[in-house]
Amino acid sequence: MNVVLWIIAALLTLAFLVGGVMKLAQPKDRLAASGMAWAEDFPVGVVKGIGALEVLGAFGLVLPAVTGIAPVLTPLAALGIALIMVGAAVVHARRGEFQVIAVNLVLLVLAGVVAWGRFGPYAF
Repeated sequence: MNVVLWIIAALLTLAFLVGGVMKLAQPKDRLAASGMAWAEDFPVGVVKGIGALEVLGAFGLVLPAVTGIAPVLTPLAALGIALIMVGAAVVHARRGEFQVIAVNLVLLVLAGVVAWGRFGPYAF
């Protein structure tokens, strides 16, 4: 199960690192044109803040465990990512973007599994 948790954490890290860097690097109108139409509903600072949280969460899933420095941050990062996905699902539900909610729920469950495993039986 430890290997499975590492694989899930690595996949989540990749997904949130890519998504977060996109939100940080691209202008809001370009994000909206590239499939993130929800960005139109939020100020630039909020979109950049979400991107920063996603990047920090991505690093938090792997770096504390790899370095051995404050490994309790790994399940906390997974919990934070799960909360981001709850917020994303709410935003997409309000906008009527129900297909995207499925992706949010999958990422939420994966982050929840990492949080459960690293807080519980497979802690570092």
